[in-house]
Amino acid sequence: MALSIKAAGDFTRNVGHLKPGATAYLDGPHGAFTMDRHDGPGFVFIGAGVGITPLMSMLRTLADRNDLRPCYLFFGNRECEGVAFREEFEELKGRLNLEVVHVLSRPPEGWEGEEGRIEAAVLARHLPERYQHLQYFICGSDSMMDATEGALVHLGVPKRRVHSERFGMV
Repeated sequence: MALSIKAAGDFTRNVGHLKPGATAYLDGPHGAFTMDRHDGPGFVFIGAGVGITPLMSMLRTLADRNDLRPCYLFFGNRECEGVAFREEFEELKGRLNLEVVHVLSRPPEGWEGEEGRIEAAVLARHLPERYQHLQYFICGSDSMMDATEGALVHLGVPKRRVHSERFGMV
């Protein structure tokens, strides 16, 4: 088992200091954020920061199933150094029909990729012709997901094809 943890609270700031073999009690996930419930001709995964975690699970599952439907991953981060799973993306591109678009809000000098936030214009530049038929999965901060959902509505993606995972406590 592997976990992706962002140091954001009391436990997550200290979990890295636990010794191997220490016992930790975790709860969740609770929900149905899965592409298995939303079949389609391809998938768009949109995440920021630690929101990449459930999206990586879906990409790994598609790779394990040898599923070659087109996949598009939009991954927002502040800086290049903070990009989780960078090497694994390259490996997955060899196993999937996967396009990865990195979007940095603080890109380094000479960066040739997308800059700023994942907005409608960024999506429109990289999505295929019949993008309205794909299934969309979004995970990140509430503000990022609100903006992304709005961008997809602006682009004419049917709401029934947009699935979000909000990881705040309820």
